[in-house]
Amino acid sequence: MSDNNPQTEFDSPWKQILQLYFEEFMQFFFPQAHAEIDWTQQPEFLDQELQQVVRDAELGKRLADKLVKIYRLGGDEAWVLVHLEIQSQSEFDFSERMFTYNYRIYDRYKRPVASLAILGDERTNWRPNQFGYELFGCMVNFQFPVIKLIDYQQRQSELEASRNPLATVVMAHLAAVQTRNDRLQRKQQKLSLVRKLYQQGFEREDVLNLLAFVDWVLTLPQDLEREFQLEVEQLEAEQRMQYVTSFERSGIRLGLLEGIELGLELKFGAESLSLMSEISLLSDIEQLRAIKERIKTAATIAELRQIYQSPANETPL
Repeated sequence: MSDNNPQTEFDSPWKQILQLYFEEFMQFFFPQAHAEIDWTQQPEFLDQELQQVVRDAELGKRLADKLVKIYRLGGDEAWVLVHLEIQSQSEFDFSERMFTYNYRIYDRYKRPVASLAILGDERTNWRPNQFGYELFGCMVNFQFPVIKLIDYQQRQSELEASRNPLATVVMAHLAAVQTRNDRLQRKQQKLSLVRKLYQQGFEREDVLNLLAFVDWVLTLPQDLEREFQLEVEQLEAEQRMQYVTSFERSGIRLGLLEGIELGLELKFGAESLSLMSEISLLSDIEQLRAIKERIKTAATIAELRQIYQSPANETPL
């Protein structure tokens, strides 16, 4: 086996899943909140508004955070901040940071904000869910709901039976954490997830989106990746399905999206990342390559928009 063990990245693939499956995300993790949202009105991702809030704050680069405008069933507008803390390093100020995000958003936009946290680390006892202090009779008490992904290790049969795409996402995330130091076991779990995915009867677009997530978080050394691809080809022959070519293209697509995001921030600053909510919905590989190349010479982000908003280059989303 090769000693080349590519590092597992979680932020970008989770961010992509949030963009594609926000309703399913809320239904899976926060069913009570999901039941109070009017899903006939399209949620709006407020990437630019979030960047305005955090750009001057010493809060670090929060790639996976999403601020979403929704409407409750009664018609009231509300904002939801989904905070994903996927990496496993210790964060002693996590609760304070959650509080800071919440009050900054409220202070700037005067909207009620629900802060929701997903914790993807391996520490069973680390469950921060409140921040507060008291002085001279004045009290601050901020509490927020927390989902600990590691808890789903005891709910494997429930995950396997679920038709919600987030069940596959959670299984892939847990597999990535569990096999961090055993890439051979990771290959076996990755193949098992792909097999389950093929058998669940998802729509083709959902299969490709979930394959992309599985491929991104369950990275393999080159030799094991080649073995994995051969086994997937054999599986597809048995199932009379063909996703391998699209599977590979999904990996290319996600790599291009990551490059575009980095290029935008370096060239135009953090505010330009609001463009990613549009670009991440594009599926045409050549179009994404064109955007990535144009970043080098573009003077404004409006020039980049012309690539995918031009009728001649229109691509189905």
